[in-house]
Amino acid sequence: MRIRRKVSMVVLMLFVLSIVAGCSQGGDNGSAQQGDTIKVGINTELSGAVASYGTNAANGALLAIEEINAAGGVLGKQLEPLQRDCKSVADEAMSVSAALVGEGIVAQIGPLTSGNVAGSTRVMMENQIPLLAPAATAVNVTVDEKTNKVRDFIFRVCYLDSDQGRRMANFALEDLGVKTAAIYGSTSDDYATGLAKYFKEEFTSKGGTIVAEEGFVNGDKDFRATLTKIKNANPEFIYVPGYYTEVAVLIKQAREMGITCPIGGGDGWDSPDMVSVAGAEALNNTFFTNHYSVEDPDPAIQKFVEAYKAKYNKLPDSFAALGYDAARLLADAIERAGEADPIKIKEALEATKDFPGITGKMSMDENHNPVKNIVVIEYKDGNLISR
Repeated sequence: MRIRRKVSMVVLMLFVLSIVAGCSQGGDNGSAQQGDTIKVGINTELSGAVASYGTNAANGALLAIEEINAAGGVLGKQLEPLQRDCKSVADEAMSVSAALVGEGIVAQIGPLTSGNVAGSTRVMMENQIPLLAPAATAVNVTVDEKTNKVRDFIFRVCYLDSDQGRRMANFALEDLGVKTAAIYGSTSDDYATGLAKYFKEEFTSKGGTIVAEEGFVNGDKDFRATLTKIKNANPEFIYVPGYYTEVAVLIKQAREMGITCPIGGGDGWDSPDMVSVAGAEALNNTFFTNHYSVEDPDPAIQKFVEAYKAKYNKLPDSFAALGYDAARLLADAIERAGEADPIKIKEALEATKDFPGITGKMSMDENHNPVKNIVVIEYKDGNLISR
């Protein structure tokens, strides 16, 4: 997911000063290798607009690290998580990364959104330290769209916006059997606009017709006027790419207006607040693409679900699972690298093949994106059901 922020000169100066003050280059990160622990940065959104995502992902990563350490650690050492809050702001993500580099991390997990990862990217690239993005789905996270060059030290454990937009289009056409759709998504960020683009391309290429296209701005609270226009267009399906903060209210108002057709979206819907705000009944006949299902009977998934519930007293959403997978994948890469050297860890991450993640088996492709499956989740009486 992506939230775009303007990088401030003040934070840039702080970053440069931190480098001058002694932030090590990746291949010479001696403090991390010579100590009794291996330092791992966890730079996520613990406050701000998407605190739900960042907090749950950090919880998942911390649970994984706790389990790894209990089993003997990595290379005979304990992983030491250095947890920080980027406050859901790209500038802050950059500043936090610079500070973590100065503390001797060998890799960083997070941030969650694509825009906040972009805030950290320059720091990690210049210091040659790997960043694992749990949920940053925008295409340009790992590849510079201007030069088409792969960002050497940036990886992700989630699928791309293009993958989930197309997956929902095919689900609507094939599983739901619809022929017409409306798109009503956020215009405030590349995450939602990207999903809308890929959904439309796939839906129309397979014979579907888009009967209405509308947009809202993040922070909007009243969607009734636009929903009236969409209702008059009589679509068989409405695609609503955006974050749960707006989507929950939008769906609630749509149902109150008598719009009963199925509604779909992306992984930005995944939050307990969807049910508490929209209501279980309003969410019936809604669907979203996601990274895994908490209802999956796979023993490894259920073991994770029970461990997370025991530690945090709540069910793990997809962001918790992605944070858990990011920490476990990182530990696996350090083990395969043979030493806690950032450049060797980066090379090990590139060579990842058939890693058994909670969010699916994954192999890293040439663009640092995992090849994995996408799950479609249905809300049914407040419960999440895998389709």
